Amino acid sequence: MSLLEQFLPNHQFSERHQAIVRCRPGELLDIIQTFQPPRDRTGDVAMFLRQLPAKIMHWTAPSRVPRPAPFTRANFTPLARDGDREMVGGLVGKFWRPDFGLLAVNGPSEFLASNPPKTAKLVIGFRAEPAGERTLLTTETRVYCPDRYSLLMFTPYWLAIRPVSGLLRRRMLNTISKIAEYRDGRPDAVRTT
Repeated sequence: MSLLEQFLPNHQFSERHQAIVRCRPGELLDIIQTFQPPRDRTGDVAMFLRQLPAKIMHWTAPSRVPRPAPFTRANFTPLARDGDREMVGGLVGKFWRPDFGLLAVNGPSEFLASNPPKTAKLVIGFRAEPAGERTLLTTETRVYCPDRYSLLMFTPYWLAIRPVSGLLRRRMLNTISKIAEYRDGRPDAVRTT
């Protein structure tokens, strides 16, 4: 059973992207585990626009609305790694809110036990499978909405962010692929889907 299945077997939303990378699976997951995304104008603009409502709310009522914290990879709770095959991280929150409505989750068991009403759960996974001399790297995001309220709130948010999220995910895979192949000393063309 995959880690995605262990941590979020039921879900209403998912998105998957893949890249073929000239790198061994374990090394590729090591790169992802320590990956710090470089500055990316497209990603910066997308995140600025996503956080603009929270910033406007803070500017109009600073005493009532705290300054929004940046959303980064550090917001994800590392959940598990299965050797050289797969790793996953997760979030619990009200992602449709201007501030993301994130709940603190301290580890895998707390993530599994967390199922508050009107709140969604998200898992992002990376799977590395040998493909000849290369590795097929797959990233998949799954979201589970436990009740009607969270489903009604998340659905329009998903429809709005999914195209941009897919673009950013493909760009991230491309960057990870370039880093891996540069370290290996064999830069090749990278194919992502």
